[in-house]
Amino acid sequence: MVEKSMSDTLKVMLQHVLPKQRLTVLAGRIAGARGGAFTTRLIRWFVARYGVDMDEAANPDIASYASFNDFFTRPLRPGARPIAAADFVCPVDGAISQLGPIDDHHIVQAKGHRFTTTDLVGGDAALAAQFQHGSFANLYLSPKDYHRLHMPCAGRLVRMIHVPGSLFSVNPVTARGVPNLFARNERVVCVFDSAEHGRFVMVLVGATIVGSIATPWHGVVNAKRTGKLSEWTYADRDITLAQGEEMGRFLLGSTVVMLFERGRIAFTPDSAPERTVRLGERMGDRP
Repeated sequence: MVEKSMSDTLKVMLQHVLPKQRLTVLAGRIAGARGGAFTTRLIRWFVARYGVDMDEAANPDIASYASFNDFFTRPLRPGARPIAAADFVCPVDGAISQLGPIDDHHIVQAKGHRFTTTDLVGGDAALAAQFQHGSFANLYLSPKDYHRLHMPCAGRLVRMIHVPGSLFSVNPVTARGVPNLFARNERVVCVFDSAEHGRFVMVLVGATIVGSIATPWHGVVNAKRTGKLSEWTYADRDITLAQGEEMGRFLLGSTVVMLFERGRIAFTPDSAPERTVRLGERMGDRP
C-alpha cells in the first residue's frame, strides 16, 4: 500500500512538470497524420497494449484506417450498444468516477477533493444555481474505450461554452491527487433542455494529449486554444438530439461530467464509484 501511494504521488508530481500543452499538440499532429505503414503499426500497438475489442467496431480492419484519429473515433457496429428502456441511459463506455447528490453547489471529484458547479461551468453562477441540490455523475473513459459520447435522454441544445484550462491527465490516480481537476482542465460545457427531464449539462473534460473535443453541430470546438472563454447560443437553431444519439467525441481518454436538476434522476441502485459502465445501459429513472 505504501509503495502504491508513493508511486501515485510521483505520477501526480510528474503531471505538474510535464509540458502538457506541447505534448498535446505533438500527439495531435501524430494522430492526424496519414502515415501509411507507420500509422498501421501504431494502431496495432495501441490495440494490443490496451486490449481494444475491434470485433465491436463497424470496421474491424486495422490496416484500413488512414489515421490514428480515424481509428480512435471509430463507430461501433450496428446493434453493439442497445439502448435500454429507461428515462436516462449511460452516455459512454467507461467507469463511474463518482456520482450522487450535489451538496449545495459542490461535486465530489475523489475522496478528499470537491469542486463547485460554478467553477465547472466556467464561472456562470446563474447556470450553476439551477443544479443546486441536484445530481451529478462523473464518468471516466480509458484509452481502450469507445470514444464517442451519446445523449442520456432527449434534449434540445441551448448553449455551448468552451472553457480554457490545463491539460492534466484525468485518470483515477490524477483525480485523487490534483485538487479541482475537472474544473481546472480545458472543457466544453453543453447545456440542454428536456421537456420531460428539465435542464441538464454535459461537460466534456479535456486531458493530456486529448487533441480535440468535437460535436456534431460544431465540429472541433477547441481547434484554436486562444486561452479565452468562448460561448455559443442556439436560440435561432433547433438542435434536438434523441436519447442515444451521438453528441460528441474525444481523442484519447477523458471524462464527462453530467449535472441534473433537483428531483430529476434516481440513479440505479448498483451505480457506484469504479463500476464499469457501457453506452446505452440503464443509468437511472425519474424518482
